[in-house]
Amino acid sequence: MANWHGPRSRSPRGIRRMARTVALAATFTTSLVSAAHADPVKPPPVPQGIEVDAGNTAFFEGHGIGTQNYMCLPCPNPTTPAAQCPDASGFAWLLFTPEAVLFEDNGRQATTHFFSPNPHEAGAVRATWQHSRDTSTVWGRVLKSSTDAPFVAQDAIPWLKVLVTGADEGPTGGRALAETTFIQRLNTSGGVAPETGCSGLADVGAKAFVPYTADYLFYQRDHGN
Repeated sequence: MANWHGPRSRSPRGIRRMARTVALAATFTTSLVSAAHADPVKPPPVPQGIEVDAGNTAFFEGHGIGTQNYMCLPCPNPTTPAAQCPDASGFAWLLFTPEAVLFEDNGRQATTHFFSPNPHEAGAVRATWQHSRDTSTVWGRVLKSSTDAPFVAQDAIPWLKVLVTGADEGPTGGRALAETTFIQRLNTSGGVAPETGCSGLADVGAKAFVPYTADYLFYQRDHGN
């Protein structure tokens, strides 16, 4: 009997595997098309000094939800000069990290936000944003803060202009955040340190986790700059 060399019938498992592969490819292609046609991010009016330098364009906006985390410590101390202490009591609630998640307009998680050592600045602790899917990471130093009305509510943490001082790709080459140059923190609500509970030695080491929200705009250099 002659051997049959026509196409073999596929098992149900093989058909399901192929269907998943096609579906994933279609999803990836749709994502690329959507990204290519995404509306540009339009920065809102901001207080003087919070504007990002010319030659940089906003490419992503994340809506942050989380806490500003404070610890009661002596103030001043080796890392906090007297000029940064809120009063002369000798003690103050000092921020030791934010803990926040940034979401896209569609509610999908985009990045996490916290403090961590910046390997590009000899381990200096900086504000950090890490992409939730490709784990590309950026670190930034605050250049300017503002509590100017009418932009910033009286009971809200300041708006910020942050200079990116370090950036790493994800372990598989992810670059979602790798080209970030500046970050703005805008439209803040809440997050202000408590007014009480930190006034003496007995309070040192106490912690306060204060809920806040904010919008974060990420910038990159214009093409050709």
